[in-house]
Amino acid sequence: MRLIRSPLIRTFTTLVVSGCIGGTGSGLTGIARESEGGGGGGPRVLAFFVQPNTANVGEIITPPVEVVARDTLGNIDSSFTAGVTVALATNPTGASLGGTRTVAAVFGIARFGDLRVDRAGTYSLQASAPGATAATSAGFSVAAPSP
Repeated sequence: MRLIRSPLIRTFTTLVVSGCIGGTGSGLTGIARESEGGGGGGPRVLAFFVQPNTANVGEIITPPVEVVARDTLGNIDSSFTAGVTVALATNPTGASLGGTRTVAAVFGIARFGDLRVDRAGTYSLQASAPGATAATSAGFSVAAPSP
């Protein structure tokens, strides 16, 4: 029997799974990495791995927002360790974004564990980093706390 390796068949050696299971987060997301022939080079592209969720005024957004750096093939660029900065992209009320707004990526993912907004409204976030294309999150609401 002779084994022929087809260029259409790839061997995957690592599966990275992250995200929110249950609740109202963005869901479970997986990325497979090729053992050979992968990469993609070129500029990195940021994306929101875990989107911002609804929160009350002044309360921490949970689950933590996560921004991922991807290569041109869409794989997580695990070598990316630059600081990722988030800011309010859509801000109709003039609110302030509190918490740690610049986080160094670890294995290509920056995790923002203490973000909060100080006014009720509907917002989106923008993530940026040196050497990467910026990304804008989905919209999210911040509600006034109930009395």
